[in-house]
Amino acid sequence: QVQLVESGGGLVQPGGSLGLSCAASGTFVIINYMGWYRQAPGEGRKLVARITGEGRTNYEGSVEGRFTISRDPVKNTVDLQMSDLKAEDTAVYYCNVNAYGWSTGSVDYWGQGTQVTVSS
Repeated sequence: QVQLVESGGGLVQPGGSLGLSCAASGTFVIINYMGWYRQAPGEGRKLVARITGEGRTNYEGSVEGRFTISRDPVKNTVDLQMSDLKAEDTAVYYCNVNAYGWSTGSVDYWGQGTQVTVSS
């Protein structure tokens, strides 16, 4: 089992910056990838950014160049630095970790979600 604790989020003005962090703990053999999803009101949950165990990253098109995902493989944390924020970035952001365990195989785990609101 893996537990995820998110931090960060809040209210920011358009054009501003904000950071999210997620820490994974528990019993697992290896983390395959870590990432962030978001869900705006009335919409489904969508991938924002992901980083693999080898450090390969991919981003949703609208955040490319504005958001940066990074991870610390020793601390098992993943950060999302968001800049030039727009109103359309407003959503609940969820940390996602895919981890392998001997008894569970590869499983997706989710954080509790943190609100990001971009408004003047």
